[in-house]
Amino acid sequence: MDLSAYRDLWKTRGVMALLASALIARLPVLATMVPLAFLAKDAAGNFGWSGVVAGAYSVGTAVASVVWSRMADRRGARKVVIGTGMAWAVMMAVVALLPYSWYRALPVAAALAGVFVAPVTSALRANWPRLVHGSRLRAVYSLDATAQELLFVIGPMSGAVIVSFASPRAGLLACAVTAAASIWWFGLNQQPGTFHDEHAEPRPTARELVFHRHRTPLLFAWACLVMGFAAMSLGMVAVADHHGNRLIAGVLEMVAAIGSVTGGVVNGALPGRRNSYVWRRMLGLTVLVVGCVFVTSSVVGLAIMMFAAGCLIAPTIAAVYERIGELTPRSAHTEIFGWAQSGGMVGSAVGSAVAGAVVEGFGVRYAWVLAAALGVLATLSLLRVPPHRPVGISAVDGAAIVA
Repeated sequence: MDLSAYRDLWKTRGVMALLASALIARLPVLATMVPLAFLAKDAAGNFGWSGVVAGAYSVGTAVASVVWSRMADRRGARKVVIGTGMAWAVMMAVVALLPYSWYRALPVAAALAGVFVAPVTSALRANWPRLVHGSRLRAVYSLDATAQELLFVIGPMSGAVIVSFASPRAGLLACAVTAAASIWWFGLNQQPGTFHDEHAEPRPTARELVFHRHRTPLLFAWACLVMGFAAMSLGMVAVADHHGNRLIAGVLEMVAAIGSVTGGVVNGALPGRRNSYVWRRMLGLTVLVVGCVFVTSSVVGLAIMMFAAGCLIAPTIAAVYERIGELTPRSAHTEIFGWAQSGGMVGSAVGSAVAGAVVEGFGVRYAWVLAAALGVLATLSLLRVPPHRPVGISAVDGAAIVA
């Protein structure tokens, strides 16, 4: 392991401030999933409705993500981030305060809240190639993915604690208030001049950007990966409900996140002297998810396997980020990550809805069966994506960037 990459990032102007503000801004948004799932379950009486509500929220995010990302490219991220962040906080408060007798309106309210999710993630990742270069770029994507996993240590656990000792409503209201402050702070920390310069280089059309021999399979794999995460998340909620202790959901999410943080830190410190194929990491993660299928009856056994699987989550995510960024023209970086977020939200919507039906119809372990099957699809789609190479850009990569 070589920690010099992290020391270099610490000394690079703007990197730590941007990462810290983004981390805090994303926390309340990601923390909503546990209280939102329990709110829908309490209102309707079944986990199938939890999947529908979570899916509607994800669809709303997917519909608007590219719009906000393109707008941030052209007009600057500060106004877009702050405006959407304040609107999201208001809409999430509305979801929290809906009477249980209005549970049929929850998918609509959740979808509207999803529409106003601030483009924090795409704005952040579009800035990395502008701030760092060379080997540090690989390290910063790994650091980004690892830092995001810290949100899953703090966020779901916080949501689960509030749900356990107060209520799902209180959890959503806490997220709304926190988001109003933290997203405002992230918006104020946006660096001027990071939005797209119309005269710097021509922008590809949306069709050219998405339908590409390497970007298309990467986006598809990312959607499958997030779909699998949504299935496992709902499975962990179902395990907690089965054992009669809702705090278990937060503990399992936290254990997986700790594993992911561990794997991400190690990944970022690796010397990177060999070609790195993203499909290999995806396959390794899939194999570990298969192991979870056989231990869902034991909370301890499931926690151990979720930690093991978590060790490959951040490295796999980082590899996908790096390949998407490297194989995309810089003039469209914010937009391509917006498309990735939309694809992920579509995957989350489908994964939540399907997993809810699967858990109700077949049992808890089949949430992980679904996640493993999606991992296989993602692995197959990535087989022809060129690897990350430690020195320079290969001819294949160069051709892909300009294609």
